[in-house]
Amino acid sequence: MRKAAFAGSFDPPTLGHIDIIERAAALFDELFVVAAENSQKKSLFPLEERVKMLERLTESFKNVYIFGWDSLITDFMKAQNALILVRGVRTQADFAYETEIAAIYKTIDPRIETVFLSSTPKFLAVRSSTVKELAAFHVDVSSMVPPLVVKALSKKSTSFK
Repeated sequence: MRKAAFAGSFDPPTLGHIDIIERAAALFDELFVVAAENSQKKSLFPLEERVKMLERLTESFKNVYIFGWDSLITDFMKAQNALILVRGVRTQADFAYETEIAAIYKTIDPRIETVFLSSTPKFLAVRSSTVKELAAFHVDVSSMVPPLVVKALSKKSTSFK
């Protein structure tokens, strides 16, 4: 059974994330989507809320499982016996960064293989940080995030800035 993990902050989940999840779910028997708590970033949405959003957004995928995690992804992968790490890449800069990170993960656990999925062209400019910034200025982000996320962002609009 081929098990893969796709990790990110998903703060908030975007249509680009959902696209990568859908494509990765078609490639692997089980896909673990891991919403990570990153101590280096201040999240707009608490981890539990990001997990719940991802659960709702992926409920039609029978082989996708959502987790929250606050430690190394390699530890999660070991616990789930997953040896493939899926990473979405939008740009050459993303690829360079992700290649370096993949090398670090390979050092931590030589069994881990990283698979890069190129972003679908219409999602090349979609980043969670951009979505949050635009939403803070009440710009319509419905072309970048699912309706569920638009609604969640609108509830947060009073806490922006």
